[in-house]
Amino acid sequence: MTLPNPETLLADISAQIKMQIESLGAANCALVGIHSGGVWLMDSLLKSLKSEIGLAIESGTLDAAMYRDDYNQRGLKAEPKPANISFDITDKHIILIDDIFYTGRTTRAAMNELFDYGRPASITLAVLINRGGAELPIAPNICGANVALTANQSLQLSIDTKNKLHLTLEAANV
Repeated sequence: MTLPNPETLLADISAQIKMQIESLGAANCALVGIHSGGVWLMDSLLKSLKSEIGLAIESGTLDAAMYRDDYNQRGLKAEPKPANISFDITDKHIILIDDIFYTGRTTRAAMNELFDYGRPASITLAVLINRGGAELPIAPNICGANVALTANQSLQLSIDTKNKLHLTLEAANV
């Protein structure tokens, strides 16, 4: 299977996010990245949006592991990251960013955590790849690519020392 170029996908979702921010107003929007891949994407998006729009957009990060409904089955990461949302999200249009969308459980957990910080005006989910297999009635609003995988396959996003994104296809732990 030939995997899409994540840098190209990032440019595609950046253009879609830019249009949304321009229509809603940068002051009314904020980006929130989900650790780890979503934060890498958000950092790249912030740089490109700042150079294209010329405005700094509020941003934050979160690790939704403790909010997942299946963390007792999956276990916790060795080093969970604390949330870093230093602005009031009430009435903001939040663009929630993640790398690979699968079951929807991480997104649901992230939304639960976001509501601990206030009540946003809206939440838009932007992902690099939707791999199919949603188990909840949640779907990305902005998506770089749809890549159908079987249950025994997994996509992993990584970033190198030059901040270049890479995708790898692996056998999933089922």
